[in-house]
Amino acid sequence: MSDLRLLVDKVAVITGAANGVGAAINAAGGESFAVTTDVRDLGDVERLHSRVVERYGRCDVLVNNAGHWVALKDLVQGDPAHWQALYEINLLHIFVMTHAFLPAMLERGSGAIVNVSSIEGVRGYPQDPVYAAFKAAVLHFTRSLGVDVAGRGVRVNAIAPDLTNSVQSDFVSWDPPEWADQWPKWLPAGRMGVPEDQARVILFLASELSDFVVGQTINTDGGTGAAGGWYPTTHRPNRRWTNRPVDA
Repeated sequence: MSDLRLLVDKVAVITGAANGVGAAINAAGGESFAVTTDVRDLGDVERLHSRVVERYGRCDVLVNNAGHWVALKDLVQGDPAHWQALYEINLLHIFVMTHAFLPAMLERGSGAIVNVSSIEGVRGYPQDPVYAAFKAAVLHFTRSLGVDVAGRGVRVNAIAPDLTNSVQSDFVSWDPPEWADQWPKWLPAGRMGVPEDQARVILFLASELSDFVVGQTINTDGGTGAAGGWYPTTHRPNRRWTNRPVDA
């Protein structure tokens, strides 16, 4: 994130920018200001849009970064209230924000939208199938809207993170210290992700470097999605990978 010339003279709106991935983008440089907004609320989002237009006159880049698992529940443990909460923060907010900022981008014939989903929207997620379903919906919304607006100068793409340390997924605090040396066994990249890993890819998708990328999702997951359930081994010199984590 050391070179923001990729977004020189651009105005970017980033939801969920107080911590984690959003904060990593915000800390990279340039001028910034915060607007406390409930991105699930149409009125709040309209006020945010007005503030941005009043201050800068336009929005060139929209990063729909807010999201949360709310509470991990399988389908039996969940209920309609839980599903509604998951829907509002993980999918509805993307509809609401995009609906507010996309029209002006189309009028100008330029702009970039980056949606932050999750690797759990790409693979099966047994801990919370409803959360996974909404994250998968983000990817198909990205694909469908991306195809629709690409010819009018607006690019829509997404990332699907996994195992990135943040306020919501604070592996450093959660995991016992003796687990620290286990990361090379857990994902091909050999380490946990950090917010900057996600922010750099968002920067690419927000910049002109990705002008020919349309409706795509980049798995920013350290290789977990590509590995598909295979894990590096350390106990067998004649076998580098295992699909049984007990031997990882």
